[in-house]
Amino acid sequence: MKFVSVRDLRGQSAQIWRDLPDEGDMVITSNGRPVAVLSSVNESNLEVSLSAWRQVRATRAIASLQKSAARQGVSALSMEEIDAEISATRKSRKEVAQ
Repeated sequence: MKFVSVRDLRGQSAQIWRDLPDEGDMVITSNGRPVAVLSSVNESNLEVSLSAWRQVRATRAIASLQKSAARQGVSALSMEEIDAEISATRKSRKEVAQ
């Protein structure tokens, strides 16, 4: 996979756009750190590509939530404890709304 700096993207954008279909994907870097991915798409694969990116984002979000739950010590709650937590939260929201 080709890495392209933000500076090169700005200065050589026409060449980068020409190379992108052959490369498939390019990693954009800023100060040597990855900040974005350019991915080649066309009319025939746009929806499939967008769907794949959405699935990746959802998977990352779930992993982040699981990691956060483990850090907070709530990853091993029983269903009864979860239901009790939900009920308590709903009750406190109703009290605030009234």
